[in-house]
Amino acid sequence: MAVLLAGCVTPGGTSTPATVRIATYNMEDVRTDDLLRDDQPRLKRLAATIQALRPDVLLLNEIAFDGPGAPYWNSGDPEGQNARRFVERYLGVPQADSLEPIVYRTFMAPSNTGRSSGYDLNANGESVTAWPMPPSAADDGAPAAQTPDGRAYGDDSWGFGTFPGQYAMAIFVREGLEILADSVRTFRDFPWAAMPDALAPVDADTGQPFYAPEVWERFPLSSKSHWDVPVRLPDGTVLHVLASHPTPPGFDGPEQRNKRRNHDEIRFWNGYLDGAEWIRDDRGRAGGLAPGASFVILGDLNADPDEGNAIGDPVGTWLLSHPRVGGTFVPKTDAAGAAAFPDLDPDDTARWRLRVDYVLPSTDLEVVSGGVVRPSDPEAAYGSDHFPVWIDVLLPRAPR
Repeated sequence: MAVLLAGCVTPGGTSTPATVRIATYNMEDVRTDDLLRDDQPRLKRLAATIQALRPDVLLLNEIAFDGPGAPYWNSGDPEGQNARRFVERYLGVPQADSLEPIVYRTFMAPSNTGRSSGYDLNANGESVTAWPMPPSAADDGAPAAQTPDGRAYGDDSWGFGTFPGQYAMAIFVREGLEILADSVRTFRDFPWAAMPDALAPVDADTGQPFYAPEVWERFPLSSKSHWDVPVRLPDGTVLHVLASHPTPPGFDGPEQRNKRRNHDEIRFWNGYLDGAEWIRDDRGRAGGLAPGASFVILGDLNADPDEGNAIGDPVGTWLLSHPRVGGTFVPKTDAAGAAAFPDLDPDDTARWRLRVDYVLPSTDLEVVSGGVVRPSDPEAAYGSDHFPVWIDVLLPRAPR
């Protein structure tokens, strides 16, 4: 199955020996039952896109986490196997005669999406704690539509998800690179209230806090999670993959609970790069990233620095202006990708006309190329409503 792509400027879709290709891709709601089969047509298209791009380090957003309480998970099964399934059943199998398989090591961890809060978070008068079995994908592989019962459950979950583990994340690294699993830090349970000057939602009619004190004290900042996953590169450099997927700044009311959370989820990385002592990971370790560490901020941040519904331009304010972030290089599609989607700006990463997906390296990593991958035929079947974003960075110890 061939997928004609635009936006890949390096011949053969591969990085050079002195560079590392880093990418992020929102897959749009890939679920466990999709990954339990090896013939899901949309997953074959997604895999073909990745095989053409051939990133060395890849973050996938919206791949379900399979664990306790989730659909199709059985007691005693190992958790977090969906990333491995995608490698073995799709990425490890050539999706066209012109494409080569890829072998990746993977990392997954639990997500707040679809994690029942036990509270009436949307203030509609009822707390929904039971999730309905989600429908399977359509015959063409398209994600199943949300149901009213699923949305009701998701609205009262700590992160929106119509079932536990929906819309989670996974990290993939090529052979020759090593995930330093013992040094991974996750921030799934970090309380929103623990962030200084948190933009707590406010009832627009009364001016009082939107969430009751007992809810606010427990409310996690992350709608999915925030991760620091160290990866050892071929030259020995440790690259910290800082991954997240903030909630969209919408689907709320005048209290702006999602807009404010999106802002603060993005602001978290600013504090992390500053080494803020108010930060604590899920194992209780305080503080942020060490000074001088190499990193890349990856993910669908659901905010555009130029337009959209986000409050206070959180990407520009907290990330692009940070002295440790190399944000001057803006990945864009090439001429073919721009021609195929004339209603999109060259840097838009989603079909709904915004730049929301980011690969932001630390300033010690020199960006030598990059792009936004769009199909050259806009009418062709494609994998997602987002496009992959990638950069090639020169290894810190490589000759310049």
